[in-house]
Amino acid sequence: MDKVIISGFLSFFIAFFSIPVIIQVAKEKKLFDQPDERKWHKSIIPTLGGLGIFAGFAIAVILATPRGMSFEFQPFLAACLIIFFLGLKDDILVLSPSKKFIGQIIAAFVLIKLGGIRIDHFQGIFGLYHIPPISSDLVSLLTIVLIVNSFNLIDGIDGLAGSLGVLTTIVFGLFFTANNNIPSAVMAFSLSGALIAFLIYNFPPAKIFMGDTGSLILGLVNAVLVIRFINAPLNQQLANLHFNAAPAMGFAILIVPLFDTLRVFLLRILKRRSPFSPDRNHIHHLLMDAGYKDRTITFACLFFNLVSISMAYFLQPLGNTLLFVLLFGLGAVWTSIVFLLKKRKMDKNNQHTDQHPLKVVSDHAKAG
Repeated sequence: MDKVIISGFLSFFIAFFSIPVIIQVAKEKKLFDQPDERKWHKSIIPTLGGLGIFAGFAIAVILATPRGMSFEFQPFLAACLIIFFLGLKDDILVLSPSKKFIGQIIAAFVLIKLGGIRIDHFQGIFGLYHIPPISSDLVSLLTIVLIVNSFNLIDGIDGLAGSLGVLTTIVFGLFFTANNNIPSAVMAFSLSGALIAFLIYNFPPAKIFMGDTGSLILGLVNAVLVIRFINAPLNQQLANLHFNAAPAMGFAILIVPLFDTLRVFLLRILKRRSPFSPDRNHIHHLLMDAGYKDRTITFACLFFNLVSISMAYFLQPLGNTLLFVLLFGLGAVWTSIVFLLKKRKMDKNNQHTDQHPLKVVSDHAKAG
């Protein structure tokens, strides 16, 4: 338990004191995020907050991991380094989506083959149970890459990705601490501590962004934690907590980035576009278009995430299949409400425009 507490405080202080230095260096080297039509901010802001997050997280994990358990982190830290340098290069030089995707696959492969981080049992989802080895590797690969990208894509406004990351890692950390899984608890609280320190500088008005360096690490750690969370009942790691629907509960913990990414990917595919092509269909974009500020959007997403976790916890006796259906239904209702809010805002703006028309000279009048 002492190791878990130490890891959180250690990562917090390392990130807290390193980020101001990173901000200063980024300004001197002109490493900024340029504003465009898809972004909330209107001024140039440093993008290397992920350096501080990774420094606090990695050092805390290495120092706080109990002796005799460090071997469990070797493949994980290797995958983290791959993702770290992938994100760092993208923040500084910009990588193509295909190169980022290949790097994510390599990191996922290291976790699956060397770290044993895999899903090999569906626990009754739609009547499915044990998964053959090849299918297990494929499902695990898709899950890891999806979660990594989901946190990368939800990082669109000040405070959102970091706040969601704090929520998910604290929930996972409490679960693993209660079940005496100290290595996983150290991993979770090391990241939450670093993220809390980062949010001090990132919450609006933001002084720095986490960039791809931070969001990709955030996604990778959550992918590992949720797979360990899902596998906990099968590995008999449960002590004080028991979940009858661990996969559905894991989805509920990550529902905001996961559901939003699945929804946006589906919309892009239906429009015959690449799933990774940029647009303004993410939940934070819709809420921005509805007229809400970044603080309100962040708190709304956190509230929805907490409602989903609570629902999954109290309704877990229903089983994985029915609970997944209910969670997807809840996500659909939430998204529909956001669409209605956006439509109401647009209708109000159109009505205002009709009542106060701009004085525009027609092309015909110009020609005359």
